[in-house]
Amino acid sequence: MRRVQDFDEEMARKAVSTSKVIKLATVKASKSAKTSKAVTKPVYVLNGPNLNLLGLREPEIYGNTTLAGIEKLVATAAKARGVNVLCLQSNHEGELVTWIQEARSMASGLIINPAAYAHTSIAIHDALAMLDIPVVEVHISNVHKREEFRHYSYVSSVVTGVICGLGVKGYTLALDAILADLSK
Repeated sequence: MRRVQDFDEEMARKAVSTSKVIKLATVKASKSAKTSKAVTKPVYVLNGPNLNLLGLREPEIYGNTTLAGIEKLVATAAKARGVNVLCLQSNHEGELVTWIQEARSMASGLIINPAAYAHTSIAIHDALAMLDIPVVEVHISNVHKREEFRHYSYVSSVVTGVICGLGVKGYTLALDAILADLSK
């Protein structure tokens, strides 16, 4: 586990039901920041397989920003908006499903970059379909400019919105979309 800014031990204990956390970051929101009253629980940020290798893996497609860099970017944006985030990464489909299920009661919203699981995982689709919180699917690259098998996402049909091809900025755009949805 890794700590970022003001780590909230109790929230992390409640939010993480598995001992195999690959990446964990929570940010305690600044009390002075303004946000919707509806956002009392953290926004989960889930990253799927191989995203732990960002910065090293195919930088011509994904850029040079590491997963830690993305987590810091989202944490900083969340703090500025007065909300908490919980960032998790796993290469294992079942672990992602567990976190999605957990988000039903522990999260205000969910940002997910399912990576390759977007194109293969009915289990992640089914878990996301059970959520009644805003969910945004994010892909760093424009999957529609890549191999044909990447053009279809099982995830897209059960999320609030999809952001792809805007690089790591897609994560902060997703956060803003979730907060806008929650403030309706």
